[in-house]
Amino acid sequence: MAQLRQRYVLTQSQKMMVFILSMSLYGLSNMITELIPSVRLGPIELSVEYFAFIPLTLCILFHPFYAAIGAALGEVIFGEIMLGQFGGLGELEKFIGFSLAMFIAGTLVNDPKNRRQVGIAAMTGVIIHQFISCSVDIAKVWIGVEEFEAVPGLAQSVMVVEGVAFLNDVLFSGILFALLPTLYLVPRLYGKIEPLLGMKPRNNKMKYSLGEIIAPRLIVASIILAVLAAVAEFLAESDMALIEWDADFLDSIGGWFIWVSIGTAAVVACLTIWLLVRKGKRSRAAETGI
Repeated sequence: MAQLRQRYVLTQSQKMMVFILSMSLYGLSNMITELIPSVRLGPIELSVEYFAFIPLTLCILFHPFYAAIGAALGEVIFGEIMLGQFGGLGELEKFIGFSLAMFIAGTLVNDPKNRRQVGIAAMTGVIIHQFISCSVDIAKVWIGVEEFEAVPGLAQSVMVVEGVAFLNDVLFSGILFALLPTLYLVPRLYGKIEPLLGMKPRNNKMKYSLGEIIAPRLIVASIILAVLAAVAEFLAESDMALIEWDADFLDSIGGWFIWVSIGTAAVVACLTIWLLVRKGKRSRAAETGI
């Protein structure tokens, strides 16, 4: 694992910039998905779940931990808190599940130019996230903390309903808004965007065995975090959300307030990119002595 950590040659300030960039970009994209209407085909609803290619690309190109945590936090800040909604412990389940899935996806790639690795990582991240969400929803019904809501046209089974939702999110959002954009962006941006932002590209010369990537500690930590996410969601559904709140005054303001969140995320993203580019120019000037 010591060799695995050599891939990331970022300073603390660069890691923080990656964190903020991921937070703002994914928060912005999360707001945009709220504006995209869904299409219903009988009992199946086709909707854009998320633009997962943004955190996936950042996790693969830069630092998987900071990019994954930043993206998960961006959804909470720009998609929940700024819109006057916060689910307390319920948000913890989303935060843990999504960040864990994106982090694992980022660690699966040691060569960003290898499309096979990038494609497997992208779909693995989506599948892990959707599997955690699906399993938690099924467990909530079985345990009895949430009532089962049947979908017209489908069998009266939570397994069938959640299974269809799982396949829909993986095959629709997973392929169109995770796999394909990530396959296109990562190989083309690798080695080109990092110098512009004052960072060195990840070392794609080093090869890692499956045991080094999927280490026992990572598996154990993933299981513990997944269980913690499920417990947090169970407590939230049992009226133990602790600091859950809802800003009722936003209802009187109107739906236009979502643009405030979009604008804020866009400003933070643009400012972060500007700072990174500026630092990148300074570091290149220092290296060339100009």
